[in-house]
Amino acid sequence: MRMRLALVLSLALSAAPARATEVDVELALMVDVSRSMGPAELEIQRRGYAEAIASDEVVNVILNSFTGAIAVTYVEWAGYGLQREIVPWTLIDGREAAEAVAAQLTADFSYAMRRTSISGAVDYARVSIRANAFEGLREVIDISGDGPNNDGRPVVEARDEAVAEGLIVNGLPLMTEDSTSRWGIDDLDVYYWECVVGGPGAFVIPVLDWEDFPMAVRRKLVLELVGPPEVLWQAQRSGQTEDGYDCLIGEKLRQQRESIWAEP
Repeated sequence: MRMRLALVLSLALSAAPARATEVDVELALMVDVSRSMGPAELEIQRRGYAEAIASDEVVNVILNSFTGAIAVTYVEWAGYGLQREIVPWTLIDGREAAEAVAAQLTADFSYAMRRTSISGAVDYARVSIRANAFEGLREVIDISGDGPNNDGRPVVEARDEAVAEGLIVNGLPLMTEDSTSRWGIDDLDVYYWECVVGGPGAFVIPVLDWEDFPMAVRRKLVLELVGPPEVLWQAQRSGQTEDGYDCLIGEKLRQQRESIWAEP
């Protein structure tokens, strides 16, 4: 009887799901690699994130956090359904782990994909966070990109669904000189505030020059790990906001340009 009980307990334990590893933050870094990004910009992004993750500031914040660890994934995205996982969900609990992630990011540099689906990036990150092997005190989706959503479902729908599940969505709009040449908009920072970010403590850090990118990423990561001050918080808004901002501007620009190209 004791042998049967021991066997049953053994089978039950082996069948039970493994307990999730507790971390301070589950951080999904979702990085735009749509066709508007050239090879130089793609490399700047990878190197900027690599330098920030392995920096003294970020490593020290991680080591001094409640659990002493975070979980991070780095995913490049373009059109809806076009996501490429560069770094799978990985535990960072010190300098060695941070430098290993940085090395993965700079191992090679690939070319871009078509279209810009911020909603697809948010959806992918939300599902990925729910499916990983970590349990974070905070769950953060970090979106960086150089244009508004123009593919997939409306970004507000994806943002609101993520926030309703307790996730935070932050933004890093890339407002460099080349970002408004074709698919970008002049007020991308406002677009991110109104249509992309959401949740308690959500914030936006615009990048106006590629030279500022590494510092902006470092600042953003520190804020995401320690939590931004309340002054940076802005409540989420949905759809056509009270100020009249059109969160479908990207989709409308795409339709206009495609109709022009279709003319004989």
